[in-house]
Amino acid sequence: MVRSAATRGSTRRRILVTAAVAALVVAADQVTKSLALEHLHGPTHLLGPLGLSLTFNSGAAFSLFSGSSGVIVAVALVLVALLGLVALRSASGALSVAIGLILGGAVSNLGDRIFRSHHGAVEDFITLSHWPTFNVADASITVGAVLVALLVLLGRAAPSSR
Repeated sequence: MVRSAATRGSTRRRILVTAAVAALVVAADQVTKSLALEHLHGPTHLLGPLGLSLTFNSGAAFSLFSGSSGVIVAVALVLVALLGLVALRSASGALSVAIGLILGGAVSNLGDRIFRSHHGAVEDFITLSHWPTFNVADASITVGAVLVALLVLLGRAAPSSR
C-alpha cells in the first residue's frame, strides 16, 4: 500500500509529539528527582494534603513487588518497546500525547533503576495524605493512562490503518 505525503507527514508529526512529550517528562522527572535528592532531608509539608518526603521504591507502582528490580526492568523494557510500536500507529494527536506521557514516565523510572546508584530503586518524593509517595514520572504514567482510557471510551483511540 502506498501512503500519501500527507499521511506520512501526519505520522511524523504524531511521532514527534510523542517523542517531545516523552522527552519533557523525562527531563522534568530527572530534574525534580535530583533536586529532591539534594535538598530533601526530611518530610516537608506544603499545602493541605500535599508534601515532600524522599523515599526509595524498589518495587513497581504503589511499592508492589518490592525487591524485584530485575523483573521490573525486564517488564519495563518490553512496555517501552510496545509503547513505541503503538506510537507508530497512533491515530490522533491526543493519543500521541497520552502515549508520550506513559512512555516518558516509563523511560525515566527505568533510567533510575539502571543508572542511579540506589540498587534498582526509584526516587519518590511527592506525598499526599492517604496515598503512596510518587514522583513526576508516576504522575505522568497515571495521567497518560487515564487519557488513553478516556480516548478509548470516546472511540478516539483506534490505531490508524497504516
